[in-house]
Amino acid sequence: MTKDSNYGRLVVQRYQLMEIAGKGSMGQVYLAKDMLLGGVKVAVKFLSKASITQRIRDRFMQEATISALLGENSIHIVKVRDYGLDDLEVPFYVMEFLQGDSLKDVIHKKPMPLPRFFNILRQICLGLDCAHDGIEIDGNLCQVIHRDIKPSNIIVTHNPTLGDFVKVLDFGIALLRSDDSPTGFMGTPAYCSPEQMEGKTLDNRSDIYSLGIMMFQMLSGELPIRPTSSSFEGWFNAHHKTPPKTFKEVGPNLAIPQELQDLVMACMAKDVRNRPPNVEDILQSIERIEQNYLSASSTANSHKAAKSNDVKSLDDLCLQSTWPMDKPRAEIVFPRLMEYEGEVSATLWIMLSREEIEYYKKHPPHCQFLFIANPHPMLLWIAALFHNDQQHRLLPSYLDLKKQTSDNTLRVLAETQSYRLLFFGLEGENRCVSVIKGKIPQTKVQKLQEWLQESRVTPGSNQQKLSRAYLREEFESVKVKLLASLSRKQRKTTGTPS
Repeated sequence: MTKDSNYGRLVVQRYQLMEIAGKGSMGQVYLAKDMLLGGVKVAVKFLSKASITQRIRDRFMQEATISALLGENSIHIVKVRDYGLDDLEVPFYVMEFLQGDSLKDVIHKKPMPLPRFFNILRQICLGLDCAHDGIEIDGNLCQVIHRDIKPSNIIVTHNPTLGDFVKVLDFGIALLRSDDSPTGFMGTPAYCSPEQMEGKTLDNRSDIYSLGIMMFQMLSGELPIRPTSSSFEGWFNAHHKTPPKTFKEVGPNLAIPQELQDLVMACMAKDVRNRPPNVEDILQSIERIEQNYLSASSTANSHKAAKSNDVKSLDDLCLQSTWPMDKPRAEIVFPRLMEYEGEVSATLWIMLSREEIEYYKKHPPHCQFLFIANPHPMLLWIAALFHNDQQHRLLPSYLDLKKQTSDNTLRVLAETQSYRLLFFGLEGENRCVSVIKGKIPQTKVQKLQEWLQESRVTPGSNQQKLSRAYLREEFESVKVKLLASLSRKQRKTTGTPS
């Protein structure tokens, strides 16, 4: 970032410009402080003075409107908070400030590990799917075609709980598809679909072509299509006539599942009819491919660890486990199935400080389960760790029961009537430091069996977030009761009077 003459300027008596953060074809973006809200950092995008015509002004306002509406519908699209004119009548809009790296910087000509690829791609697709679903303007539902999907328009921030957190940026040339009129060419040639290069009428599959090129680049570090010259004509011919390179051509040693390779190549099909019909289909394919990959990796790691002289049981295997590379080193919890010589256990992987682990590993764990069938079948598995009234933890983990791995986890919980907690220290190495086995009371086992059957006959929906929200509310309402129950059990176990 570099300073310029606007540094320190107060815009509309509210936004104090600090540093220039970037420039685009239509203007520049500044890091600023929102003085009305205590100096919170925001990003302010100004329309370039040299570009101010009524047509460009209208497009700039459309960009702000589209981003504002989409940002309310998806956490994976940058949020717009304000729009206006400065004292020189220059249009601007205000966005949330995102501190992170563009996907272009993340890739930097090197292949992305598959676990990270799945995580980042899923979030890009969720944002893009939201845009393609459309926004309501003047009572009409308008599909939004981004038209400029590329690595520099994807920002990757770090969330202490979720790890990589992704947002789609820059709807500056987005198309509101409310009619079938040709649009003319706009976009970045390296990522444009053949029909976009021709200026034809576009639909969501044009963005899918751009996504396919970006997926190839994420997995290999290379562009799949190169022109004979960098001119518009060179790129036009490349997208129309040059077959994309295969993964084997650019990286013979890349270990990419064949099904994933096929999906990427399908997204880059030159005939729009041969591409996936929508981003939702891509999300479903990615979910299936990722689960197959994780299952194969887990089996391979289990076999590798089982060959060690130190592994003679499932508990030994758990203790040999290491914290996954795609998970942040933070106080989080997630479920995973573990298997050794036919014995299978549902486990929760938990990262806490070593001091807390020492407290909790001395006491038997407890569990609680909450279930909701509608609008989408989902289970909340709560691990309850208790040392005393002041030292306790309730660790929630959500299982989408329309996913095969979650269905399997619920089935194993009901069949084995037990579970294991794997503890990993925030400090030090990545290896598991303690394993505790917990028992599930028979009354809860019966409930788990009932919920398993109900979830299998209940149709899924796209309302997973709503089901999570309902379970979260119920979790908040039972916290006090659950902790009181744990306190009574602890007193009874230790003989401490009430």
